[in-house]
Amino acid sequence: MRDHAPIVVHQLSATGGRRVTARGRILGLAYDDLDLVEFLRRAGVDEPEVIIDDPAWIEWRGGRPHDYGNPGLHGT
Repeated sequence: MRDHAPIVVHQLSATGGRRVTARGRILGLAYDDLDLVEFLRRAGVDEPEVIIDDPAWIEWRGGRPHDYGNPGLHGT
């Protein structure tokens, strides 16, 4: 069993968005869940939309899950 989730969504950046890493490798800066899902898909995760709320896979650090600090950026 793993001690830590392999994917980390880090704290909010000063300009909005959250850095996403997989086993220490930077995948990108996510501004919403769609970005996160795309980064995971590119990293080879099958059905990434299913695991974004699974703490065995993803650790959300320094803020609430799904909060990217940019209300209205993508029309939401």
